[in-house]
Amino acid sequence: MIDNKSVDADFLVIGSGVAGLTAALKLAHHGSVIVVTKKHQAESNTNYAQGGIASVFSADDSYESHIRDTLIAGAGLCNPDAVKLVVTRGPALIKELIDLGVPFSRTKEGQLDLVQEGGHQAKRIVHVKDHTGHHVEHVLLEAIKHHPNIQMLENHAAVDLITEHHVFTPMQARAGSLNCWGAYVLDVVEKQVRRFTARATILATGGCGQVYLHTTNPSIATGDGVAMSFRAGAPIVNMEFMQFHPTSLYHPDADSFLITEAIRGYGARLINKKGESFVEKYHPMGSLAPRDIVARAIDAELKKSGERCVYLDVTHKPAAET
Repeated sequence: MIDNKSVDADFLVIGSGVAGLTAALKLAHHGSVIVVTKKHQAESNTNYAQGGIASVFSADDSYESHIRDTLIAGAGLCNPDAVKLVVTRGPALIKELIDLGVPFSRTKEGQLDLVQEGGHQAKRIVHVKDHTGHHVEHVLLEAIKHHPNIQMLENHAAVDLITEHHVFTPMQARAGSLNCWGAYVLDVVEKQVRRFTARATILATGGCGQVYLHTTNPSIATGDGVAMSFRAGAPIVNMEFMQFHPTSLYHPDADSFLITEAIRGYGARLINKKGESFVEKYHPMGSLAPRDIVARAIDAELKKSGERCVYLDVTHKPAAET
């Protein structure tokens, strides 16, 4: 059923992960904001992120080193200007999260507890134990809840953007400049499609890992925003850059779940059934190589051996430390 009444705001944000919530908080300084999310407000990719956020805080680290590591991990395909912007603005944005109340883990001396993860030559991962995303999401949601200019609507699934693409073919749409006036949104509980109009619409809808048989993405990662953008005539780029997290627990009769990269940063090694560490054959950083390289190394080993999984070995570390 279609509800002919419009819901109006200055800004419409689709998605309730870290990108959508941060955008909403920034936009709320300039007008009214509605955030719609298709499930519970905390159900996002952010909520499942474990390891942490890479940022330069150590005196032994530098922006130049972080930029270099990022460009190397990107195999020459990164936008250098974007990398520089993200790296150099990172510390200030981490401090904003701290000011909001994110309880990042700290050392006994009170400094941020920096750890190392794949592709990084230095310890620069800021984290909250091994549930960083959950804590960041919780703090942002609390800020959203108490902001007078923001309204959060759960169980509202965006269906389509409101643009001229309903009267133009996709080719015609791409040839001209499209305007977006909001989105058609399904109220899942009331089973009604409602029209949301806004001066600006932000798509922060996450990825589409669920198109694959095996993924560590949550069930909500179904590419809704990409599909809506494509139908509206927006140019779609970089769809080939689909990341597969290298380490998840394998069980033949149960769903897998992600094993945080921080374990490899701590010193865990990927080994085959013979107990041999193998990633060094593919990259000098071994088990701490960039994720795409580690994932391909695991895939190659499994194809050679015929086994169903490899192993993450931390037995060489003292029990007291694990």
